[in-house]
This record gives sequence, C-alpha cells and structure tokens, in this order.
Amino acid sequence: MRLDCSQPFAAQAERLTAQPGLKAAPKDPAEPYRFYSSEDGATSYLITEPGAPGHPAIMMQRARHGAVATTGCPYGDRKGYDQLAAYLDSLKTWTRK
Repeated sequence: MRLDCSQPFAAQAERLTAQPGLKAAPKDPAEPYRFYSSEDGATSYLITEPGAPGHPAIMMQRARHGAVATTGCPYGDRKGYDQLAAYLDSLKTWTRK
C-alpha cells in the first residue's frame, strides 16, 4: 500500500496498520515508534509516537531488486523527520558482527 501524505497522520496510520498480513514488530519501550512489516518482508512502515524525532511522521521502506527505497510523510518537524530518515538509512547497511 502506498503512502498518501494528503491524509491526516492518524487516519493514514490506521489505514496502514489495518492491512491484512501486516505484522507489528515487538514494541521496544525505549523507542518512540512502531515498526510494521508485510508478510513477505518487502514493505515496512515506521509510525512515530510522541517523543520521536519529527513526530508525527510515517515512513515506508520497500525492498526491490536488491535495493531499499525509503519514502515518508513528514507531518511534524522537518529537521526531526530528516534525523529519523537518516536513522532508517543507517539500518540498510547494518550487519550483525
């Protein structure tokens, strides 16, 4: 499902998380956002919670042809949103040692 940044944050978050087969990652109480992924792992969403950089914001990552593309809707502070985007981009190159 695509992001539609013309929709209000809460409405879009509800629409995205209601998708059949979408799975929520375990909630980390130290992180002010939630991750959700499609069953095939090709699409992931990050939905901010109060206290997160750029809140409110929704970001989507899609894996295609060996690459991951990140898009999103910066409803809140743009500087915080850019910080969040940089964090997500850093996860693309993270490897377990």
